[in-house]
Amino acid sequence: MDEKFMLLAVVLPLITGVLIPALPFKNRKQMCIFMETGVLLTSVLVILLLLNPPSDTLTVFRFTGNLSITFRIDGAGSIFACMAAVLWPLAMLYSFEYMKHEQNEKAFFLFYVITYGVTLGVALSENILTMYFFFEMMSLVTLPLVMHTRTRDAILASRTYLYYMLGGAAFAFIGMIFILTYGTTSSFVAGGVLDLTKIGGRTNMILVIYVLCFCGFAVKTAMWPFSTWLPKAGVAPTPVTALLHAVAVVNTGAFAVLRITYFSFGADVIRGTWAQNALMGLVIFTIVYGCSRALKETHIKRRLAWSTVSNLSYILFGIVLMTPLGMTGALSHMVFHSFMKICSFFCAGAVIYKTGRNYVHELDGFGWKMPKVFVSFTIASFALMGVPGLCGFVSKWNLAKAAVESGNGMAYAGVVALMISALLTAVYMLSIVVRAFFPGKDFDYGTIRDVEDPNWMMIVPLVVFIVVMFVFGLHSGPIIRLLQTIAAAAA
Repeated sequence: MDEKFMLLAVVLPLITGVLIPALPFKNRKQMCIFMETGVLLTSVLVILLLLNPPSDTLTVFRFTGNLSITFRIDGAGSIFACMAAVLWPLAMLYSFEYMKHEQNEKAFFLFYVITYGVTLGVALSENILTMYFFFEMMSLVTLPLVMHTRTRDAILASRTYLYYMLGGAAFAFIGMIFILTYGTTSSFVAGGVLDLTKIGGRTNMILVIYVLCFCGFAVKTAMWPFSTWLPKAGVAPTPVTALLHAVAVVNTGAFAVLRITYFSFGADVIRGTWAQNALMGLVIFTIVYGCSRALKETHIKRRLAWSTVSNLSYILFGIVLMTPLGMTGALSHMVFHSFMKICSFFCAGAVIYKTGRNYVHELDGFGWKMPKVFVSFTIASFALMGVPGLCGFVSKWNLAKAAVESGNGMAYAGVVALMISALLTAVYMLSIVVRAFFPGKDFDYGTIRDVEDPNWMMIVPLVVFIVVMFVFGLHSGPIIRLLQTIAAAAA
């Protein structure tokens, strides 16, 4: 396909979003059809681009020298773009029902659809400047979504979100300037772009800048000690928090870390240094810390948010192993976790939408009144635990295998962290399931007589996610081979 279609894929959701408050829709149904059509057309275009990738790059704007906004499709970018293309139309369908009774609906969908285009901008970035531009635009367009309800908690959460994102942007900016100064090109190149003759013997300078840049981009993944913003952002409507945790923000951070590690600084430069060990230590700690906080949390969305904190560090763990198998594990968990977590969040959102219940202790007996939702939640829970036959087991197995084969002594601590995390995940997820299906013989079901499953717009996405979890769990060979090919070319 012509490379100009890459620009169209990014711009189409932006135009769709901007037109939402501008067009005189006769009714809400017409508005929903318009939005879903725009998102579906974008997803179809992205899939066609991935099946027939342009052979050349597309420079949209050139500032000076090698500073330009340029798009390209490569292996890693295609995985991230495909995730967004599959998940966004389903999330839109879910949000139509969820937002039906919310205020400021047009403003919500304006930013919700625009975020799709910004996410694709990150995925299709050809160089570090383009990625940084869309990475920061992501913070700006998701901020109104976090504060959508305009309650006191939403305002405070949005401030926390903004402060963390600005701090992360500053550290990431330092890394970008370093790459632009000491790199042979601003483009993403497998193996890295640093000109070591320019740097001379200042190896520690490279490592310090890499750590700063890593942490700057990793703020969006909620790596400790930058993790508190993510549970607070749970005050946003569930369609927002689901995409924050599955694609738009946290995975954008993980993807950016992967880019600068393997395509800017270069894994060979960092591997075996104190920087690798220091970051691996932070990531391993975050894996256990996130699960521990989830175990203590009683608010269902905040519990899932702390689960995301832990699981995003699984991805970072695979990245800092700095091996082809580690990158394979990171990419596989990035993909599989997206489906597992968006499914669990949509289940939580369905409960909140239908009943207004937000806390774990309020869910007694719900499994029998909302069977479709809680069967879906149970399967997502098993997948997050890493039960064989579901996709979570595949990615965790790849990460553990990569850690053992990496030759890094600290990586063995990572394997222990993965096992501890699996145990804690079983406790904090299955405790919800047990309450829902086994409330006790004295439980009065009359207290929840009006509880029921939501309509098809919320159920259809859950069914799709469950199918994907089983397909990737039982027949993961093709996608794992694809990820191995991508990783082998980059690591």
